[in-house]
Amino acid sequence: GGGVVRGGSHNSWLSSHAELTMIGIFVLGYIGIIFEEVFEFNKAAVALLMSTGLWVTYADFYGGSTGLASDGVLDQLKDQLAEVSDICFFLLAASAIVEVVDAHQGFKVVTNLITTKSKKGLFWVIGFLTFFLSAILNNLTVTIVMVSLLRKLIPSDDDRRLFGAMVVVAANAGGVWTPIGDVTTTMLWINNQLSTIPTVTQLLLPSVVCLVASLAFLVNQVEEDSSLAESTLPPPSPLAPRGQVVFGAGIASLLAVPVFSELTGLPPYLAMLTGLGAMWTLTDIIHMDEEEEEMKVPAALSKLDTSGILFFLGILMSIGVLDKSGLLKDLAVFLNENLPSQDIIATVIGIASSLIDNVPLVAATMGMYDLADYGTDDKLWQLIALCAGTGGSILVIGSASGVALMGLEKVDFLWYAKKVSVGAAVGYFAGIATYLAQSQFLNALSGGVSP
Repeated sequence: GGGVVRGGSHNSWLSSHAELTMIGIFVLGYIGIIFEEVFEFNKAAVALLMSTGLWVTYADFYGGSTGLASDGVLDQLKDQLAEVSDICFFLLAASAIVEVVDAHQGFKVVTNLITTKSKKGLFWVIGFLTFFLSAILNNLTVTIVMVSLLRKLIPSDDDRRLFGAMVVVAANAGGVWTPIGDVTTTMLWINNQLSTIPTVTQLLLPSVVCLVASLAFLVNQVEEDSSLAESTLPPPSPLAPRGQVVFGAGIASLLAVPVFSELTGLPPYLAMLTGLGAMWTLTDIIHMDEEEEEMKVPAALSKLDTSGILFFLGILMSIGVLDKSGLLKDLAVFLNENLPSQDIIATVIGIASSLIDNVPLVAATMGMYDLADYGTDDKLWQLIALCAGTGGSILVIGSASGVALMGLEKVDFLWYAKKVSVGAAVGYFAGIATYLAQSQFLNALSGGVSP
């Protein structure tokens, strides 16, 4: 019976150190993901193992658990899966729509407009295009669309990685200043911490400054050469009528998402799946009597980055446990008690969101500060929206668009940290400084006292 006794004592050790174990699993998992290139394990595998390890520890050993998952934990698991599959299905449907438009060469509409042969010029054009697109569409969609575009525009892999990273920075900055642009701003908006007009008017300037500062820093890494002029990519040619129809329908289904959610009150992924269903039917009608399948949706689905979607699942389920077990809340409370001012707290939350997905972080902050104390459109909420949104760009793993880029362009953590993190951080701090200066200025104008 030695084994049984040892098993028993082992379990009691786990029960009394469940928090530590969970933090340990999380740290090990992150190390596995960060050094993916070194260990040669796929990051999706690491993320899935990390999330199961965390859920098992939480369900069976955490907080006086009896060694089997309680109903309460099973409910939390259901909630978490519902939240995560929300994002995963959204991603799946959006990528499929973009892929179908791409198969019909629909993006020629955009690529034909971009005629510059200067790489630095293109860098700025793509940056601003991404910035304004991600204010209407969500960041993930924009990143998927822009990376597809870059494949048509930029022949060299290394250049494309850098441009892809810039798209992530631009998309995260652009998502901040409209309620529908970024998940975190949307969350704050749905829960009445932010309202539409003040968000747009007060966060637009800081977001633009963040974008410009980052791009100005990153553009120095773009080396001018003649690769665009000698591009191996096909020259501009007019879009076939069928392609125009598919492009129109695809863009319409992406743009209809926020409208659909607003009108029905149902989550965005349903709108995206509706759009996919419509595109599927449309392309089936267009190609009714044709033998070849590659223009239809099943062909597009087979090209999707499934391992990337599983990576998402693993990462978000892992962060979910930290959230449900109250560990993130503890972190937020710790910050609140040990940092002197709210401006600094928001800044630190933004930096933390470059490591941890910003959704649970913002959710934890929303739970910590009461709407009664900090009313709608309070400086705190605006700063948190700005920081959590733009802070996610500092590390590639910190935002949904960064994670999508890891899957789409095989960008790894360390490459991004070397090439892009400093530039993203420059923009991040420039954006915060702009916001604080602007709020001082507006206070002075209104003759009010800063709260």
